Amino acid sequence: MENKLASVEVPRWDPCPRCTKKRATATSIVLGAAAATAAYFFIVRPWHTKWGATKDEVDRLMPGDDLVADPTYVTNRAVTINSSPDKIWPWLAQIGEGRGGFYSYDFIENLMGMKIKSADTLLPEHYTLHTGEVVPAGKEGIPVIDVQENEFLLLGSEKPVDWGQSTWCIALFPEGKRTRVVSRVRARVVKSPSGWFLLAILDPGQFLMERKMLLGLKHRVEMFG
Repeated sequence: MENKLASVEVPRWDPCPRCTKKRATATSIVLGAAAATAAYFFIVRPWHTKWGATKDEVDRLMPGDDLVADPTYVTNRAVTINSSPDKIWPWLAQIGEGRGGFYSYDFIENLMGMKIKSADTLLPEHYTLHTGEVVPAGKEGIPVIDVQENEFLLLGSEKPVDWGQSTWCIALFPEGKRTRVVSRVRARVVKSPSGWFLLAILDPGQFLMERKMLLGLKHRVEMFG
């Protein structure tokens, strides 16, 4: 008896072209996102967390380093300003909302609820800052932990708060007729969803604003003295 089953042709599975394209697109997106994330953490982030700073400047001890134990976030950024510390200091001392601003992107700071207009002139009424004062910025401002005229300005919190703790030191190091301005942030963020969200926003955002601030400070000192 002839085997009729042997002569039956089994239809081949023909996948839906649209479904195949969607799967290929999804795979490409996932792989692209993974590559972009890897590039950010292994190439971009190491560059921007040390933007402009030398190895010696990264390794150097600075005021406030002892206040944040075991930081989860550290950045060192620097610029060279063709002037002496005593010419740079007044511009640095007058920072703040309602004062000289922050020499960064005013429109971004204003979108955050502040009223910032970065000054292009020196404001003698705001030349001084003292330990225990607050640099006006938003609702709470930034406490002044320590200050040494023509040398450094240390801002931040001496004790942890609900989200963690951070310090921000801007120091002036003379090199002949020029000055290296080094800005260091040290922070310890609590391990919580809100803490990690804050860190995710802080990481690229801080670089954007701080880089502009350092360049804005440099421009004003060299252009207007």
